[in-house]
Amino acid sequence: MQQDEPKDWAKTLQLCVYLGGFGAHRFYTGHHLIAILQLITLGGCFIWAIIDMIKIINGTYRDAQGRPLQKRN
Repeated sequence: MQQDEPKDWAKTLQLCVYLGGFGAHRFYTGHHLIAILQLITLGGCFIWAIIDMIKIINGTYRDAQGRPLQKRN
């Protein structure tokens, strides 16, 4: 599998805030199956998206390869 760069923290947070109910941040970070489930359920009635947003802000959210999101200066 190709190793790409770690995903950007700010972009992931923005996708979660604005399009979290559609799983956009999950698609971006490579969690495609969960992203489809979020898309179908509107982010678990937005509860799932809110939990993801908290994890992103706290720095505990990981991409599909298990890497932490990268904060760029």
